[in-house]
Amino acid sequence: MKKLISLAVLMALAGAVSSEAATNAAAGQAKSAVCAGCHGVDGNSAAPNFPKLAGQDARYLAKQLADFKSGARKDPVMIGMAAGLSKMDMENLGAYYAGQKARPGVASSDTAALKKAERLYRGGDAKSGISACMSCHGPSGHGIPPRFPAVSGQHAAYTQKQLLDFKAGTRSNDSETMTRIAFRMSGAEIKAVSEYMAGLH
Repeated sequence: MKKLISLAVLMALAGAVSSEAATNAAAGQAKSAVCAGCHGVDGNSAAPNFPKLAGQDARYLAKQLADFKSGARKDPVMIGMAAGLSKMDMENLGAYYAGQKARPGVASSDTAALKKAERLYRGGDAKSGISACMSCHGPSGHGIPPRFPAVSGQHAAYTQKQLLDFKAGTRSNDSETMTRIAFRMSGAEIKAVSEYMAGLH
């Protein structure tokens, strides 16, 4: 009898957690209406300069929004968009976009550059002190939540800009790891790796 009661309590708790998660995602979807113009209705932006948010880790997205609000991450548009968001709004938006399916991207057709980029992504460059990208972002680019984001299928133009910002020190809201790695990468390497990751699945 005690086992049956315990099982019933566990099932009720599981249902409550599931319901809470659904409520958060639903609230995030309602709040995302103003985001759709740049990021797409389901987080799959059509414009290459705006990131795809679909399928990204909820905690990572909430952190980025908090960083825009605090000014730790700079972007004139996003700072304005995040200004009125509460912590709960950020978590709800993260939950909504995390539940959306990311559409695959397309890699560059430059085979030679992609082969070099693949070597850098998977093995790094010990001579230059560049760590393998996959050590933090995973072999398939799906990231290691919540600290390391998914990079698979992301727009190459957006990824390239972020790496260049890390290299220049104009983006420093995440760990110093990306700043150090990007600083050691050439512009050509950054471009090639960005295009490689766009087609990574």
